[in-house]
Amino acid sequence: MAGRAWAWVRALPGRLWSAVFAPRPIVRLAALRIAAPLAILGFMSSRIAHADEWLSDAGFRVPALADWRQPLSLPALPTWAAWSVAAALAVSGLATSLGVATRWASGVFAVLLGYVALADRLAAFTVSKLAPAIVLVLWLSPSGVRYSIDAWRRHRREPTAVRPELVSGGCVAFVQLLLPVFYFSSGLCKARGDWLTEPYVLWTQLHDSYQTTVSWVIANHAPAWLWTVIQGAVLAFECGAPLWFGLRWTRPFALAFGVGMHAMIGVMFGPVIWFSLLMITLLISSYAPERWLVRALTLRRRPA
Repeated sequence: MAGRAWAWVRALPGRLWSAVFAPRPIVRLAALRIAAPLAILGFMSSRIAHADEWLSDAGFRVPALADWRQPLSLPALPTWAAWSVAAALAVSGLATSLGVATRWASGVFAVLLGYVALADRLAAFTVSKLAPAIVLVLWLSPSGVRYSIDAWRRHRREPTAVRPELVSGGCVAFVQLLLPVFYFSSGLCKARGDWLTEPYVLWTQLHDSYQTTVSWVIANHAPAWLWTVIQGAVLAFECGAPLWFGLRWTRPFALAFGVGMHAMIGVMFGPVIWFSLLMITLLISSYAPERWLVRALTLRRRPA
């Protein structure tokens, strides 16, 4: 008995490695490549429109301090360079989404996203911090070999070439594991804050500066107890995310709850719409049934 247990323990790393890097449908990677850059650029659009104040010395800059709490201080760019960075950010993001010179475009996009997140830390948001990691996955993977302009050109040159259906699972598994970790960390912070002791934390957030017409109407007409129920449901979803997404039979319900939650966040919290769209993209590309993604990207039913 002890020998069998030890053999199982010895085989566990190999099994985990195989589970993570087992081939996965390339359509998941393609869906991420198409939609994620658009959500990121939507968030960045308000900053790109004012690139001189965003990145150059024409706007406010956090002064360089000799302090451990400011480990990196990037100098301001000249105005012409700030506009150049903004233009390159927009062009590389659109090229990545369309799949034009995908490897180069996604590499430039990832580097620039990392730069702008560090260059203006006061304006850095969740999207600013997630975006470089997500695009890095696209850069280091063959994300442009299907459902892209690159793939279309390759098919025209070599009509008989085989179109790949699978990709090494590591790049897809990264995003699939990122989501439960992200949600669990968020839920843990909420639980350590006021979400377990104050029943109306969520209701009070509807009255912040991000309030929309939808959130105003719901906050004034929905019964007070409903917000406590929703608050508890969100906390249970986030704290239990590793379990909900880890179990095959609870995964569809977790996907539906996550998409619905972010859709409500998007319509009720104004500028957070781009964060919601990015998270919905990650959820659908990671956990939606493969046949749905294939049908959405090809506009046809996949043959049996």
